[in-house]
Amino acid sequence: MNEQENWRRTMMLAFQSIGVIYGDIGTSPLYVFDSCFPDGIIKDKNDILGVLSLIIYTLILVPMIKYVFIVLWANDNGDGGTFALYSLICRYANVSLIPKEQPEDRQLSNYRLDTPSNQLRRAQKIKRKLETSKTAKLVLFLLTILGTSMVIGDGVLTPSISVLSAVGGIKGLNQDAVVYISIGILIIIFSVQRFGTDKVGYSFAPAVFLWFVFICVIGLYNLFTHDLGVLRAFNPKYILDYFRRNGKRGWVSLGGVVLCITGTEAMFADLGHFNVRAVQISFSGLVFPSLLAAYAGQAAYLTKFQDHIGHTFYDSIPDPFYWPMFVVAIAAAIIASQAMISGAFAIISQSLSLSCFPRVKVVHTSAKYEGQVYIPEINYLLMAACVLVTFGFKSTENIGHAYGIAVVAVMLITTCLVTLIMLMIWKTKIWWIALFFTVFFSIELVYFSSVLYKFVQGGYLPLAFSLALMILMGIWHYAQQQRYAFELKNKVPGSYIEELVKNQSINRLPGIGLVYSELVQGIPPIFSHFISNIPSVHSVVVLVSIKSIPISKVALEERFLFREVQPRDYRIYRCVVRYGYKDVIEEPKVFECQLVQHLKDFLRDTHYMLAHDDVPPQLLNDDAAKPRKSSSSAVHVEESLELRLSSGSIRPGPVVLPGALEEDMQAVDRAMDQGVFYLIGEAEVVANHESSLLKKLVINYAYSFLRKNFREGEKMLAIPRNKLLRVGMTYEV
Repeated sequence: MNEQENWRRTMMLAFQSIGVIYGDIGTSPLYVFDSCFPDGIIKDKNDILGVLSLIIYTLILVPMIKYVFIVLWANDNGDGGTFALYSLICRYANVSLIPKEQPEDRQLSNYRLDTPSNQLRRAQKIKRKLETSKTAKLVLFLLTILGTSMVIGDGVLTPSISVLSAVGGIKGLNQDAVVYISIGILIIIFSVQRFGTDKVGYSFAPAVFLWFVFICVIGLYNLFTHDLGVLRAFNPKYILDYFRRNGKRGWVSLGGVVLCITGTEAMFADLGHFNVRAVQISFSGLVFPSLLAAYAGQAAYLTKFQDHIGHTFYDSIPDPFYWPMFVVAIAAAIIASQAMISGAFAIISQSLSLSCFPRVKVVHTSAKYEGQVYIPEINYLLMAACVLVTFGFKSTENIGHAYGIAVVAVMLITTCLVTLIMLMIWKTKIWWIALFFTVFFSIELVYFSSVLYKFVQGGYLPLAFSLALMILMGIWHYAQQQRYAFELKNKVPGSYIEELVKNQSINRLPGIGLVYSELVQGIPPIFSHFISNIPSVHSVVVLVSIKSIPISKVALEERFLFREVQPRDYRIYRCVVRYGYKDVIEEPKVFECQLVQHLKDFLRDTHYMLAHDDVPPQLLNDDAAKPRKSSSSAVHVEESLELRLSSGSIRPGPVVLPGALEEDMQAVDRAMDQGVFYLIGEAEVVANHESSLLKKLVINYAYSFLRKNFREGEKMLAIPRNKLLRVGMTYEV
């Protein structure tokens, strides 16, 4: 792609990003000034300049400098958000709570880290500290799930506050009517989610673009018509004067000011659909100047009409533009809601892949946009929560108290994680790191203290919501960790297969048996449990482990990692199937074909390697003597043979297939024709008798409740019932 085409593509992405990312921050002018003066009284005309100055510098420092020019670069192969930051740290330092890391994972093309060659002692020291400290690992995990919980909470608060603000512009309606109309619109928004959001870019971009043009033009009109002098607010002196005059009242009003940057995190979270340059262009070129014009225009209007503080946005619109602006405002509010709902779905989908959320049905609604997913169960829970919040709080002012906490908490967490990335991965100079952390953490901490002041008036809602989500995610992840530890401790020794071969009472069944387990190394205990109850085994057995890798996507040719379990002629193989947190697990038929094809590649490479093991290197061609980098499944024999290479990496010329290879290939083809069958362990996880009371409550009751009321493993994998055999077993952890 030449430079001209690259820029054309970037500009196209910049336009699309307007419709996806900026609906939330773009609709903030609907309610910011009203929230800054909640009692509806402006005591001093200069207070308007003070609030405008706070808004201007908040927009400059947080969305512009922090996110657009710094945080966007802390992406994980193009993907942003709290989970992307966590996976980037996990990839560099072994801090995952479930020990599934394998040396082969680092050979993946997307796994590499672009780090400087000079290894600084500071970065290595921090890495070692993280890897050896259980407390550090736990704190990092808790920070991540707290951040994601807050973003999911935004999926409840954004639709409520945006729609309520837009509908509030209808003149002559009392508050109850506004609430009921808002609830009706919210129900419609959530009801159409099942149709997907694959056309979100081009469909929504024109409407949001029109919204920004409208608020910019109306802002400039008010600025030139009423008071051009409000531009003095670019002087930060007015911020100091504002706090000097108002004291505690000014500090409390910061809870309203912070609402001007709601949706800023969406710039980072939705980065995966675009690129850094596109987001920088769209924000700097359209969003930022439009917002400045809108807020400056409202401030100019308020200098003449201070008693209109309750409905500043709609009152400041010239009469001929009122109804067109109202229609565009409703559209923008719906788009803002859509963006946060889609973001909540995407985050839960990522949480699932990292074993941080109970199993739910994930529907991928678009072939074009990978991140566009729909989760029915979550959709209706969010809808119920939105309706209850709108009905209970009734006004944007009350919801704003709750909204601010969720917004600032996510920003604080992002600041901490990006600082860690600067220290450990980017290896930035320490004074730059100190400047970044001190400035932004201090600003966000001041805002956080202000929004916490409204805890009783609604601020408790996002904290309670996040706490409930954190407990749910923590319980599920802890139980999965304990389950994996049990399988690792009780894995079947290699000698078991040798004894199995000698056992004449074991029947070989036709077909391929896929035995699913969490274990990435060794033979899972569920396999021996199955054999002891049903003394039969399929002619070809593959021990399958679905493994999530801390990267966004794993290339198909690198997905399957095979091992051969001795003795070779018994045809039992170990296969770790690696997925990134944004990858989609294929339909069973497609998955079966992919697995068998990679198994045959593995067999071909293994036999070729063994056949040439004793041949002097000079008799081989360069390609054969020096295998290229992995392009598919690494090859080595489980716990016996010390051989490693890549199926697909050795490409010899035409070779007559050895008899053993031909026999293995025919056996696999024959078994495939006879059918593929799935064996899944139905493990009941219980706490052992010596466990603490808390552990018994978590495992025996809370986890058991979640497991029974959410989806089962075979439903997540869409396995046909006529091919499924479930094996029950109790794990005492």
